[in-house]
Amino acid sequence: MKKSSLQLILFAGVLAGLMSCSGRVEPTSVEIKDPVRHYYPIPTGDELLVVYEVTNTGNRPLVISEIQTSCGCIAYDDSKRIIPPGAQQELRFRYDSFKNLGYVRHQIRLYGNFESGSSKVLEFDVDVIPPSDHPRDYEELYFETNRSRNLSPAASSPAAASRSGYYVNEPD
Repeated sequence: MKKSSLQLILFAGVLAGLMSCSGRVEPTSVEIKDPVRHYYPIPTGDELLVVYEVTNTGNRPLVISEIQTSCGCIAYDDSKRIIPPGAQQELRFRYDSFKNLGYVRHQIRLYGNFESGSSKVLEFDVDVIPPSDHPRDYEELYFETNRSRNLSPAASSPAAASRSGYYVNEPD
């Protein structure tokens, strides 16, 4: 009987301890550097690293309870959820453009004990362009220009140019 009564008292003590904790986290003020971003175009399939600097300017710890992204193509490091008072921390997001093409705009919602409300919105946009299979270099462009003038590649050498009357540095 002693063992069961001891277990009952211990269970009641743990239950009373849990009920006395309200679990409420007091609000704190934060500063997010550049919450709206515009990025240069990237080719389809490339990844874009988006880093937001979050500074806890309040006197209480900032607890980010949830992060919601507008697309499954955005991954983030889930380990950095508590920022001490006066500290700055980077929130890193990796955007994979594999299934996107054209202009895209994404939002990331942070939920926590923010002083100005329960959530903050981070935004970024980028143009996702089709990848170039083969970018043309100077020689290819040069030979295409010569073909359009009905010159063979052999005729485009400096020696052949002087014989044919075609000069490489001649203005069009």
